Amino acid sequence: MAYDDLRSLLRALEREGDLKRVKAEVDPYLEVGEIVDRVQKAGGPALLFENVKGSDMPLAMNVFGTDRRLLKALDLKSYGEISERIGGLLRPELPHGFVGVREAFGKLGAMTHVPPKKVKPGDAPVQETVLTGDDVDLDRLPALFTWPQDGGSFFNLGLTHTKDPETGIRNLGLYRLQRHDKRTIGMHWQIHKDSRNHYQVAARKGERLPVAIAFGCPPAVTYASTAPLPGDIDEYLFAGFIAGKRIEMVDCRTVPLQVPANAEVVLEGWLEPGEMLPEGPFGDHTGFYTPQEPFPALTIDCVTMRKRPLLQSIVVGRPPTEDGPLGRATERFFLPLLKIIVPDIVDYHLPEAGGFHNCAIVSIDKKYPKHAQKVMHAVWGAHMMSLTKLIVVVDSDCDVHDLHEVAWRALGNTDYARDLSIVEGPVDHLDHASYQQFWGGKAGIDATRKWPEEGYTRDGGWPEMVLSDPDTAERVTRRWKEYGL
Repeated sequence: MAYDDLRSLLRALEREGDLKRVKAEVDPYLEVGEIVDRVQKAGGPALLFENVKGSDMPLAMNVFGTDRRLLKALDLKSYGEISERIGGLLRPELPHGFVGVREAFGKLGAMTHVPPKKVKPGDAPVQETVLTGDDVDLDRLPALFTWPQDGGSFFNLGLTHTKDPETGIRNLGLYRLQRHDKRTIGMHWQIHKDSRNHYQVAARKGERLPVAIAFGCPPAVTYASTAPLPGDIDEYLFAGFIAGKRIEMVDCRTVPLQVPANAEVVLEGWLEPGEMLPEGPFGDHTGFYTPQEPFPALTIDCVTMRKRPLLQSIVVGRPPTEDGPLGRATERFFLPLLKIIVPDIVDYHLPEAGGFHNCAIVSIDKKYPKHAQKVMHAVWGAHMMSLTKLIVVVDSDCDVHDLHEVAWRALGNTDYARDLSIVEGPVDHLDHASYQQFWGGKAGIDATRKWPEEGYTRDGGWPEMVLSDPDTAERVTRRWKEYGL
């Protein structure tokens, strides 16, 4: 099963030589970020900085920086394991649309080992130490100033807990958090995020919103916080499904929320309506700085932690980064659910170079004229896939994960006067390329074989692809050693 907490995973990685302890003093201002970015891009180990300047907490970095480590953290042999388990829940009947997604997750709730398990405060490691009032000091936590033009120091892996003031449905999200001062955190809640909706509902009602931020959570919980689930699906239900066991949770000390009992550090506070501060700039996962904007500012009233806590963070920027394995997991995990909404899809790929959400490569078993265009628009209508800026549709015999193959199809299989669709729609809050914020242009490329019914009426029809003679290819494979090659 997946690891119960962060520190047990780190011990396992160290035993296998996949974690490096850094005992030398390191500066969270630029230096840690530079070290981690180099190690991550070189495919290096997880890092545990034991002597972070200005803090007495060790800092764990690059923990999920390779597919191997993320798979180990979730106790998986491949990302396809979760896809198969989700797919198994959907058989023999295959529901359609968003209702079908909710029905699928509803089946998870019937599994007794999945729903979270409440533990008593006295049994929760994360509440071994409780700080309130003047004892709250966020400077004790090693926040990172990663890139030269960042607007301050940030916590990049704090799991934010809120709940809808009207329905009581909770949300777990991963948002960057700027440390404004010893007791104030900037909440980067983008326009499409559930926590922002919770804040707006509370503000309209003139109420303050309870918030809890957990650091160093069990790996399945950390992953679940990144998953693009519908707003009424509990991330802790999904975390339990991934982990194969119930996630232990505990009531917070000062806010009506629950957090992982085995987290390392938790910040608790109430967000007052209208409390805003300038947040950013920040060198983001797009590889560019996102500008300064006003975002809600949370006052921290209570900090709970283990007796000897450690913090976990990540470095984002120009890919590849630690976002890569997390994004690839999401791509594979959610293929069965995307197929519920768009059953035409055979496979899909979200390239890391496209920031995952900017580009989708989709393969289909083409059945009728303009089938590719139908799929493009269906994908744009599928939950957070609405933010996709480029969709490339290829035939089912194309490996969507082979970018060279995809490029060959898209660059050589298309007449852009007919096969390029241009539309407008919502884009990510952080998208700097759109000429105005929140919406912009999108493109769909039909790189499938064209049919006469689609207007391709040239003599001979669509040409055959060059392929090896199967018998000869098999004979050459059998005799390969004889050639001395």
